[in-house]
Amino acid sequence: QVQLVESGGGLVQAGGSLRLSCAASGGTFSRYAMGWFRQVPGKAREFVASISWSGGSTLYADSVKGRFTISRDNAEKMVYLQMNYLKPEDTGVYYCARSYGLLVATTTREYDYWGQGTQVTVSS
Repeated sequence: QVQLVESGGGLVQAGGSLRLSCAASGGTFSRYAMGWFRQVPGKAREFVASISWSGGSTLYADSVKGRFTISRDNAEKMVYLQMNYLKPEDTGVYYCARSYGLLVATTTREYDYWGQGTQVTVSS
């Protein structure tokens, strides 16, 4: 059984930084692309970033491009999201997810396993 556990969320002032981590267990981690999504109450879960199975390809939502960086360590079964220059609109619950396939993916239906989420709050 695949399990994903996020950590690293918290409260930060606008302009600050946070690094989210996602620890995977079960399954074959290196054979799948991974992604980060976020959600605020009353809104659909939205794509933030994705990384291919090897880490050689990444994709970002326009709203975070240039500020966030996704990375992975296949040996440690970890995925990271480095978030810099945070804005109040980055506030939300951030979820780590495993894709069905090898390549980057941007929609929730392309992911089959999800973590429980970690709260990120950016104050103005």
